[in-house]
Amino acid sequence: MPSGRPAEVMQVRVWSAVNRRRTWMLDAIRTRLWPVPTMAIAVAIVAGLLLPELDQMLDGAMPAEVSRWIFGGGPAAARDLLAAIAGSVMTVTSLTFSLTLVTLQLASSQFSPRLLRTFARDRFVQRTLGLFVATFAYALTVLRTVRDSDNGGTVFVPQISVTVGFLLAVISVITLVLFLGHLVRLIRVETLLGSVLNEALRNAEASLEQLDESSDNHSAPAPPRDAVPVAGSGTGFLTGVDAQPVVGAAADAGAVVALQRKPGDWVVQGTPVALVWAAGGGRLDDDDLSAVRDCVTDAVRVGDERTPVQDIGYAVRQLTDVVVKALSPGINDPTTAVHGIGHLSALLCRLADRRLGPSVYCDDDDVVRVVVEGPHLAELLDEAVTQPRHYGAEDAAVLAAITRLLRDLAWCAGSRHHSAIDNQLTRMRRTVAGQDFDPAEREMLEGLALATEEALAGRWRRPDVV
Repeated sequence: MPSGRPAEVMQVRVWSAVNRRRTWMLDAIRTRLWPVPTMAIAVAIVAGLLLPELDQMLDGAMPAEVSRWIFGGGPAAARDLLAAIAGSVMTVTSLTFSLTLVTLQLASSQFSPRLLRTFARDRFVQRTLGLFVATFAYALTVLRTVRDSDNGGTVFVPQISVTVGFLLAVISVITLVLFLGHLVRLIRVETLLGSVLNEALRNAEASLEQLDESSDNHSAPAPPRDAVPVAGSGTGFLTGVDAQPVVGAAADAGAVVALQRKPGDWVVQGTPVALVWAAGGGRLDDDDLSAVRDCVTDAVRVGDERTPVQDIGYAVRQLTDVVVKALSPGINDPTTAVHGIGHLSALLCRLADRRLGPSVYCDDDDVVRVVVEGPHLAELLDEAVTQPRHYGAEDAAVLAAITRLLRDLAWCAGSRHHSAIDNQLTRMRRTVAGQDFDPAEREMLEGLALATEEALAGRWRRPDVV
């Protein structure tokens, strides 16, 4: 390794680990409905406390041109207005929550339960709820500062604060109208499929770039027979692996760690998730083995649901679920299934020229220390095609869409993926042969299959364009 490069590689790895943890944290926040409304309530309360102080400082000192545009009523009018704002906005908030819950229920039953994250992380929904609850909290906070002379006190009407409350109420009404329109667009299947595809491409870009940086022409070593298993500490989906700390612990112990489970796999507490062995052969010291085992346990993140941060196959599962759901007898929507297969085709074609499979992490001396399993394109292709082919076997349009997926992927993928595509094409032909299609449908499907074979044979050349 050239001199000076270890420091650069180490710096890149540190920043990659920091960015990965930041991505995990942001994903955890963005996929929940409560953080944005909670922060909005806090800001509203602070504003409701500070603006009346500003009102008191400027009481009687504002120019007539400014006073003409702000609230000019007395204490009773101010109380009535703030109470009306608080009551009406709370009603609107209840309506908004009800519509959101109905939308989530519809998406779960009509499309897939795994699409609920797409709704929960929608920023417009979060900000709308935040605006409504903030307006409510602000109105209540300002209401307590209005004073009259009934009890012999000094009359005080926070004119600026009441005016701000009125503006927030108007903005809330406008936002409600926009929210309804946004909700109608959000529940459209085309919007859902596009959202899943775009999020998958963004996460796959970042994740696969890290794989490219960390695995520089190193092959994954095969675990020896005497490798020591490391058991998982929790039960759930493997949501991510923070490999950099494990690299340091493995380097200190002179060990190699191979994660046997990839992000998205189901892990049961007490079952092996990794194998550890000495890099140069022999047996690891008990203290070193214990240190590496503890580091692996801390680095493996397990959750109740899959997340797209490191799980490349999660988006394939989401899109496939939509296709399978559309082909169920209760829904019977083959057009949606065809659209979903088209989005699967776009995703797989973008992944075809990326480095998939296991990622290899080396220490500063360019020695392999950690291997993290990852899905191969053949696995992703099988997950995207097998169930739709099975449940849509009697629909020629669905089988045609799957064959077009294979044709497009054959055009985009390199020769290393051709065997997987050819295997799926053979299985597709067997499915077609077992159906009672008319001659025109068989001719159409066979034409698509021949076009796929031509792409696999190199009859179509991929143009040198970006």
